Amino acid sequence: MIDRNDDGPILEIENLSISFFTRRREIPAVMDFSAVIRPGEALGLVGESGCGKSTVALGIMQDLGVNGRVTGGAIRFKGRDLTAMDEAGLRRIRGSEIAMIYQEPMASLNPAMTVGRQLMEVPMIHEGISRRAARARALDVIGDVRLPDPGRILDAYPHQLSGGQQQRIVIAMALMSKPALLILDEPTTALDVTVEAAVVDLVRGLGEKYGTSMLFISHNLGLVMEVCDRLCVMYSGEAVERGSIGDVFDEMRHPYTQALFRSIPLPGADKNTRPLKAIPGNFPLPHERPPGCNFGPRCDYFRPRRCDAGDIPMMTVPGNDRHGSRCLRFGEIDWNAPLPRAETQASAEIGAPVLQVEALKKYYEVAANALFGGHRRVVKANETLSFTAHEGETLAIVGESGCGKSTFAKVLMGLETATGGSILLDGAAIERLPIEKRGTDLVSSVQMVFQNPFDTLNPSMSIGRQISRALEVFRVGKTEAGRRARMLELLDLVKLPREFATRMPRQLSGGQKQRVGIARAFAGGARIVVADEPVSALDVSVQAAVTDLLMEIQRQNRTTLLFISHDLSIVRYLSDRVLVMYLGHVVEIGTTDQVFAPPYHPYTEALLSAVPIADTNVTKRHIVLEGDVPSAMNPPPGCPFQTRCRWKPQVPGDLCETELPPMRELGGGHQVKCHLAEDMLAQMEPVITLAAE
Repeated sequence: MIDRNDDGPILEIENLSISFFTRRREIPAVMDFSAVIRPGEALGLVGESGCGKSTVALGIMQDLGVNGRVTGGAIRFKGRDLTAMDEAGLRRIRGSEIAMIYQEPMASLNPAMTVGRQLMEVPMIHEGISRRAARARALDVIGDVRLPDPGRILDAYPHQLSGGQQQRIVIAMALMSKPALLILDEPTTALDVTVEAAVVDLVRGLGEKYGTSMLFISHNLGLVMEVCDRLCVMYSGEAVERGSIGDVFDEMRHPYTQALFRSIPLPGADKNTRPLKAIPGNFPLPHERPPGCNFGPRCDYFRPRRCDAGDIPMMTVPGNDRHGSRCLRFGEIDWNAPLPRAETQASAEIGAPVLQVEALKKYYEVAANALFGGHRRVVKANETLSFTAHEGETLAIVGESGCGKSTFAKVLMGLETATGGSILLDGAAIERLPIEKRGTDLVSSVQMVFQNPFDTLNPSMSIGRQISRALEVFRVGKTEAGRRARMLELLDLVKLPREFATRMPRQLSGGQKQRVGIARAFAGGARIVVADEPVSALDVSVQAAVTDLLMEIQRQNRTTLLFISHDLSIVRYLSDRVLVMYLGHVVEIGTTDQVFAPPYHPYTEALLSAVPIADTNVTKRHIVLEGDVPSAMNPPPGCPFQTRCRWKPQVPGDLCETELPPMRELGGGHQVKCHLAEDMLAQMEPVITLAAE
């Protein structure tokens, strides 16, 4: 990807400092930040929320708003200092030579204009080309981003496209003027893992085709490894380590980089024998940064009166290509020392069945036309789901958006009622019992931890009061004093200080809010807890702590945990069994070891290939699914996966297109819903291979 015969950097950021000014104070957001991007090079920028990644991108675009200001340093694009350029000069560069792709595609698309008109505007405004030439270029670029039927796509409105298609349109828009620099700010966060893999593959290929340099901002180290040549790690407004992907991944020289890698579930991590190591402490607020090293209060290698004595510069790591570290002790630390052995946890004993789901169906009737009604159609959200969950077990439910995971959770919670089939909780049927008709004991027995902790707490009620209110509803404790004592015990359980009882939600971090959500879910002695993407909205450094907290509480309470997720790395780390869903169907179920090793259902194989893994010792087979999940309103005949399956030609005749496959037993409780013959399943190769140590 890199052109070594370059004439100089495309982008050169030197000692950049950016502050935001309020009535009370100046808030330094970025300090002494330097980076270089050469022609054709992709630089990854990673770090926790609030570390300054997006502020750097907005500084490059000179779009810091009325309160933001560059207070020091320079940003040179092709040798020109953007900080000294007037508005007219910036307008000529933005969108034509530098383009930016944001996290949420609909924020960049006008819902009232067709896709074609929005794409054509870019070269017509920046280059003055004709409408005809602009449409011809738009058709070419739509083909480059691998969207089918370019003519139809150009005439469509954004709301008529899926999330993955919208993100490809935004990428196409950024490429319309063939920019020299493309900035991507968390471009795949809102996408399914399979769509994410396709977009990443697309971005990498387009970088090579157009020779575009890239700044790729992400919290996902695995994605950065797949896309980028170089990496810059940020912490609390500063670059703390930078270098090539190989240098930083295999020869890291900053404690924060090491702590990040120890907190993510790489192959080999195990919740019982090799648990993740969460980063201790909390991320500092901009006006509360410590003296000396910003990471000092959370660092295992901190030395008083040395690490906090003064500002620490970025220092060169000897022997490596442009590798630097902002750590005074990087030459003294034994970076190859094994991680101190954590206390091995006994595997939770799996008990008797708690939940039995048999041939569950959930259909919705919807109008064919949302505005004017008309003929009603049926959406088959869940189709003959069957499985059993046991006491103390973690059963992961995985699949793309629209596969029916959340619909099943709603039926289980009583927010919806089933169309057919049965759900037995401790032998009692609950599938047609809406939540308003469920008794207190049943409501407290099935609880949920939601994806976004910010939306689940009352902003005007203290933390202690919110937990106590749950205890009142579940009739736990006979007196106010008894409930208060139990509330404080629940704060202890989720490892929050008792003084947090008087705090308001706005005073807590995202990870702390999620702990409050977990405390409420376990307040009534839940038999089953449905965790719907409980860590996806959290930083990777917080994910480890929250995940292990869930595991610890589950062991103590022997709760059955249904863990809904698209992140197969987390699933592999914490689940006992895995259930894979596609378009309302269970297509595979088995123990975690069974599902992560061949033979796979073809859909599971593609899901595993899509998982970004931040480990240079891992080899992964490249399988990119074409197309999106079909609509549950109009599912394909036969096998639900047949429209996207790469193994379909191996099945004789039109069996995949005409008959729904039976659920087949592969041994040991491992089941797949697939027409592939046993000899074909036996030929499947591992998707993920870990190099021998």
